[in-house]
Amino acid sequence: MAKKRQQGHDPGRRRLLEQSLALAGTAVVGGFAGNPAAAQQAEAASPVSDPHPALGRRLSRIAFGCCADQDRPQPVWDPVLARQNDLFIFLGDNIYADTRDVGVMKAKYAKLAAIPGFKRLRATTPLVAMWDDHDFGENDAGGDYPMKEASRRIFLDFWAEPADSPRRDRDGIYASYVFGQPGARVQVILPDLRFNRTAMTPMPLAGAEYEAWGQKRVAAGLPLPGPYVRNPDHGATMLGERQWKWLVRQFDVPAELRLFGSSVQVLADATGWEAWANFARDQDRLFDVIRRKRANGVLFLSGDIHYAELSKLDVNVPYPLWDLTSSGLTEEWRVPTPNANRASEVIADANFGWIDVDWRGEATTLAFGITDATGRERLSFRLPLAELAVRA
Repeated sequence: MAKKRQQGHDPGRRRLLEQSLALAGTAVVGGFAGNPAAAQQAEAASPVSDPHPALGRRLSRIAFGCCADQDRPQPVWDPVLARQNDLFIFLGDNIYADTRDVGVMKAKYAKLAAIPGFKRLRATTPLVAMWDDHDFGENDAGGDYPMKEASRRIFLDFWAEPADSPRRDRDGIYASYVFGQPGARVQVILPDLRFNRTAMTPMPLAGAEYEAWGQKRVAAGLPLPGPYVRNPDHGATMLGERQWKWLVRQFDVPAELRLFGSSVQVLADATGWEAWANFARDQDRLFDVIRRKRANGVLFLSGDIHYAELSKLDVNVPYPLWDLTSSGLTEEWRVPTPNANRASEVIADANFGWIDVDWRGEATTLAFGITDATGRERLSFRLPLAELAVRA
């Protein structure tokens, strides 16, 4: 997303408030031309899970986070490690690459790899990862980013994706894993919201620059929405059609709990920043797939926005949907932002999210919340898993 960070954070966001919008052109939304037909046929078979060395592990303690600037201190790993998680999910902006230079991108990944807390996490905890714009390569970038295929290879190499993994043959880095055994299966779905995404639609400001417009709102004490609005084009997409077909199949996979990781917020409405709400057809399509497939147990996990909150949607959806946003591991944003579906306070300090599962069959309960980088619990919620079920 493109948004100013306070106290010297994220130059890309700061530039957006200092300059007029410079939006990307039309995104590539078609198939991945380099993918062999045989790979697409194999993918159509839709295995239960992508490969991962920890698939047999029962997940009871899970943590997640995003937005970790490799050039900043990362004390957040101490409380993350103290939880002794069964899995950690990286939701994107795992580095701030912001480059079209392969060497620069690799060097920034190497800097992350050398951070002591990250090294301990990698040595002790199973990991899965997706990307957002800054580790994809550029601020707010989508399908027209020219380095996206090189970036995809670097990403998969850094996160130790096996050479024969089906993830290496996709038009993006999307993946889905099923951990645990029947009765306690956790599916982790990680869509790619960059590789095929249509360009964002700028907010009409009657010729005004976003910076000046935003300064007036902040001075008046008003929430500051981002510079984007919903894309009205029926063909606009975040995923691309091939990925959509893959995603629909994932909701046929048996699982008791489905953690849907999203690099941008799924339920937050009218923030003006990058979010599913800006591609209303894709958002509606996602809810419809959950309803049609009777896919129980979906909990959305999201990042990107540089603060933490909980969003809830209980109108025109198959069951009440929750989106726990954790952002960022190092990054912070303190200007109030609108969200019509906000269901909690906003935590503007560096943080990570967590989910604890008390497996008790039909009485299984979820606890989920936010802990800051000092180890202080800031948000905590409890929810019977049975409440995440399609109504008859």
